[in-house]
Formats: sequence, C-alpha cells, structure tokens
Amino acid sequence: MQPIVMISSWPMRQCGIGTFAEEACEFIHKAHPDRRLITITHTDGASDYPIIDMSRSDWWRPVAEVVNEIEPYAIHIQHEYGLYEYIDERGIGDRNEGFIDLLVALKPWPKIVEPHTVHGRMSYDEANFVYRMAQESEVLLVKADYQLWRMQWTFSQYGWDMPGNIMVVPHGARPDMQWGPEQIPSLREELGLNEYPKLAGHLVGLVGWIQSNKRWDIMTSIWEECAREIEEQTGEDWDLLAAGTWRDPNHRRDYEMYVESVDLLEKKGLAHYYEFVPRGPVYYKVMAVCDFIVLPSVDETQSGTLARIIAMNKPYITTAPLEALTSQTLESEGGLLFTNREMLKRQVLRLGTDPKLRMKLGDNLKRYLEEVVSWDIVARQYADAYHLANQAVRRGEKPVIPAGL
Repeated sequence: MQPIVMISSWPMRQCGIGTFAEEACEFIHKAHPDRRLITITHTDGASDYPIIDMSRSDWWRPVAEVVNEIEPYAIHIQHEYGLYEYIDERGIGDRNEGFIDLLVALKPWPKIVEPHTVHGRMSYDEANFVYRMAQESEVLLVKADYQLWRMQWTFSQYGWDMPGNIMVVPHGARPDMQWGPEQIPSLREELGLNEYPKLAGHLVGLVGWIQSNKRWDIMTSIWEECAREIEEQTGEDWDLLAAGTWRDPNHRRDYEMYVESVDLLEKKGLAHYYEFVPRGPVYYKVMAVCDFIVLPSVDETQSGTLARIIAMNKPYITTAPLEALTSQTLESEGGLLFTNREMLKRQVLRLGTDPKLRMKLGDNLKRYLEEVVSWDIVARQYADAYHLANQAVRRGEKPVIPAGL
C-alpha cells in the first residue's frame, strides 16, 4: 500500500496550521488504517522528515527528493503564505514562488493542496497565486462555498477560466471531545481552577492564542457592566475566564495589555487569567468549563478556535462580517454575531440571561458537528480528493468536480 504524505508545519512549532495538520492526520490515518502516513515538515517540527529549511531559496528540492523516494498514494499539502515565503538577505520575499516550484517538481504524484487563507476579495497577486496552485495540483481544497463563489467572480473579471478541480471541504472538528454537566466540577479541579474559590460557577470564555487581531480588549472593556446586569436579571454570579498565551513576539505588547485588563477585573472578583498553550486535550477542557465563548477576532478567514468551539457544542459570539467565521455561524445556527461594542454587550447579556437560548445554540452546533464538520466526515472527503487526484494522474487530465462534491 502506497503511503500518504502530509507536508505542513508541525508541532512543536507553535502554529495553528501545525496543530490543524496534527489533528487532521489522526483522522486521516483512522480512515486509511492500511496506509502509512508520513509527515514532511519544517525543521522545527517533530515529524518523520523535518527538512523544510526556509533559509534556503531552494528549500523545496529536498522535499521533492524525499517524496520521489517514498512514491506516495497522495500528497496532502497544508498551505499558508507565511510558511513557505523565502526571504533573501535584503529582506525581499519571493511571494511563495518556491511553493509553486515544489508543485512542479512533484508533478508525477497526486497532489492535494489545502490553502488556509483564501480571502473573498483577493488582490491580483493572491488571485494569480491561487489560480497557479490550482493549475499545478490535481485537487485544490477550499473551506467554504463563498470562497468558491468569490473565486469564480474574481477569475472571470480577469478573463480567466474557472478551474474545475476545486473542492469545498470544511475545517474539521473533533467528534470525541465532550463532557456532560456532571463532569464539569472534576474538570475544574483538574485544571486547577478550584484553587480560586471565588471563581464563579458560571464562566464566559475568552480562549485561544492571544494576538492583537483577537481583540480581547473589546470584551474586557464591557465585562464589568455585563456581569452586573446579568446578576441583576438572574441573581447568578458570572466570571470571565481568559485563557491562553502568546506565540508571536510581534504581538507581545498586545498580550501584555490584554492580560493587564484581565488582572484589573480579577482584582474586582470578576475574572481570572489562566495561562496555557492552546493545543491538545487541555484546549478542549478549558472550553468545556465555560457556559459560552466569545471570539472577538478582527481578521481571521478561518479559525481553529471556532472549530474547537463547534466540537464542544459551546454557544458563542463572534465578529461579523468576517468571511468564514460569519459563514460557519450562519450555517451552524450555533452562535451570535456582533459588529460593534454595544452589540457585543447585548449578545453577551442575551446568552448570560437565557439558558434556553444557550441550550438551543448548543443543540444546533451538535447537529452541525455530526452532519457537516466532524473530522470523520472531513476525512472521508479527503479520501475522495485523494481518489480524484490519483485518477487525474493516471488519465493525465485534471478532474472536474461537480458542485456539491
């Protein structure tokens, strides 16, 4: 049985794409138990072949050499612009030309490319790059239908034919990380939250990597007022649980500012900051102890944090309009949207004072998980893509993927 090759960033790099790939590989292997799954990653990844060295302009050559030796059934590549940008001694980037060189060098093999940033309104350079990725791969995966629709419109404006080898496959979410209400006290104890006896029984979560684009300050600025109004209406005590850590030195100043704002709330008995690396089971456990989650992102086209929220069936509030965040909120009917500070306050009060609404949104997310985005379903869609890519290589022509596949 020919193996499957995954090319991506990989832990121990603190990278959302790496975490995504690690989780995806678990379920890909489950769907293909007879095939070996081989990982090729950057030099800081604990993988089979940590050989992607971005200090080299030809970083792709060793990758192609290894793949040719492996002779894979399928090559599944996770793409994010920052992962494959070679920067020369003058600080000038190659605009991911090395990535296109890699696809060309892997021409004999079935290639499935999964880009994690496909903006709805692409610049010319972005549109040209995505078009070339589609031309040089057998199957290109996008995360949402709106991306495909916008791509059709963008390409038509340049007079380009729409590639037929693009498949919509959503961001996967774990179907096996859920805890019942009776298990929450033991989870709080496991996480060490019982060391804070004044921490309320009801928690609103701000969970994940702490970056400037996550804008935790929008939530922390309104929480004191929200907590007071929720208590007046329900008689219940609520706290804000802000949990995560920083990973990008460029965001360190914002991280410190956000944590300082949480500390001020903690001194008033309204919040607690819990530091942890958002990866693995603990990521889910932190979300599990929260009644609902607030995700105030300002530039994400797709969020691993949202995938975990969906996996936990946790009602949530997120920013709109923000492409995939908004798209999945509307599709799942499991979250509320806000566009400004006052609207966020109204939505927090709605969820904090209406347990029936929290239950309804959670049930909608459970259905969406089981029917649409479970990793078990996504892994089967990947298997379809691998099959189509193999057929394309054998026949010498790109697949034409009908709508809905």
